[in-house]
Amino acid sequence: MFCAKESCSILPLFVAVPLAGAFLSSLLGKTSSKISDFLGSLVPAILVLLSFSFIGLKEVLVYKMGGWIPPFGIVFVVDGLTVLMLVTVNVVALMSTIFSISYMEKYTDKWKYYTLFLLMLTGMNGAVITGDMFNLFVWLEIGAISSYALVAFGTEGEELEASFKYAVMSSVASLFILVGIGLLYSYTSTLNMADISRTLVAKPNANLINFVFILFLLGFGLKSAIVPFHSWLPDAHPSAPAPISAMLSGVLIKSLGIYALVRIFYNVLGVAGGGRVLLVLGLISMVLGALLAIYQKDLKRLLAYSTISQVGYIVFAFGLGTPLGIFAGLFHLINHAVAKALMFLNAGSVVYATDNVRDLDQLGGLREKMPVTANTSLIGSMSIAGVPPLGGFWSKLVIIFAAVESKHWAGAFVAILVSIVTLAYYLKLQKLVFFGKLPVRWENIKESPVLMCVSMIVLSCICIALGLLLLPQLRSVFLDPAVEVLKNGVGYSKAVFENIK
Repeated sequence: MFCAKESCSILPLFVAVPLAGAFLSSLLGKTSSKISDFLGSLVPAILVLLSFSFIGLKEVLVYKMGGWIPPFGIVFVVDGLTVLMLVTVNVVALMSTIFSISYMEKYTDKWKYYTLFLLMLTGMNGAVITGDMFNLFVWLEIGAISSYALVAFGTEGEELEASFKYAVMSSVASLFILVGIGLLYSYTSTLNMADISRTLVAKPNANLINFVFILFLLGFGLKSAIVPFHSWLPDAHPSAPAPISAMLSGVLIKSLGIYALVRIFYNVLGVAGGGRVLLVLGLISMVLGALLAIYQKDLKRLLAYSTISQVGYIVFAFGLGTPLGIFAGLFHLINHAVAKALMFLNAGSVVYATDNVRDLDQLGGLREKMPVTANTSLIGSMSIAGVPPLGGFWSKLVIIFAAVESKHWAGAFVAILVSIVTLAYYLKLQKLVFFGKLPVRWENIKESPVLMCVSMIVLSCICIALGLLLLPQLRSVFLDPAVEVLKNGVGYSKAVFENIK
């Protein structure tokens, strides 16, 4: 491990490496798709190694771009929360690119796909490590614009319509965020997050903070697909290629939406007064997403509505504002990121084998022909539904305990009921896709290629292993540092300035 003060110099690599990969893919990928495949998997692999090198970090590392200290210069900041997000984002990205090697063969111009994919990954990593509000906006836009193009990559009518709707809604979200940043800058005369926080503590302005809170809630709520800002997600996620659906539901809405939301609310503005709003929106998202999912006949659309419901759990946990609630929200964020990425890759495997059939009524009995897809899908489904001993069970259980601890009895009751509904629609998915009699038309289908199976197996193993994060030895190096960052609230400002050298 090399997470000492001097290792700050590797922080720019989290954006420089994927940017270089995108450039090389656009330059060299035209000559051979194998070059694009190699670059597309090499870059996330490097980022995974860099991310894991910071695990156990208990201090704050600050990298000053050009040597300029804030508020005059741009900084990259890494703390426990940043490390948690970097590991999650880049592990899911690596599994998605490995899956893409075989899956994207049915599309033309793979080099364009990998160029956009790596740009999207650049935006996510940049948004996670930046310590500057305007640069957060820039990274959000890089990630978002790349994802618009990737949703439309198939260029069919459905994909183009979904991409356009996603682009319009996300642009509105960006406008809210930009106005909020502008108001903060006009009051504090700085764009550095830590400096903004320090200024707001020294010169509090309740009216400004409340208004900016609303703007950021609208903007990042749209990015996170929290109800009632969710309407773009059920179209965008099913329309995208499976690895992109895995990235969108698994990590993009969490890094560009939920992470940015809680980072600003807790560490910059302070969450006081906002917890109740997050509680209500979280509960509504939880319930509505689950109820809409249970009626879906489209495999990927069902998974998309499930994402809305599970985001509700995460937002509800953060809204509790207690240390246990923060822990539960972060724990469920990781579990859902991995399990939902796995489920979208499973859906991609089914679509790949059946030549784009997503209607649940036309499937069935595929377990006989696709045992790897079926078994890994069962693990992913049961993790999201909260079946023991999978990771999702433990994170939902901690959310319920956190609600009880906060005397939010109604929230705990709703969380239990929604978990039962979630189990119901995932059992329905398993029955209609993998069990029952195999239709005659699918008698000749085969299991997906080896690399696609590898991605699904690795993610399913992670789903099983994530429950171990509750062990004190693992929790103390992975989850607890992230919890401490949010518990520290606006003390984030002091931590950053104390670690600027």
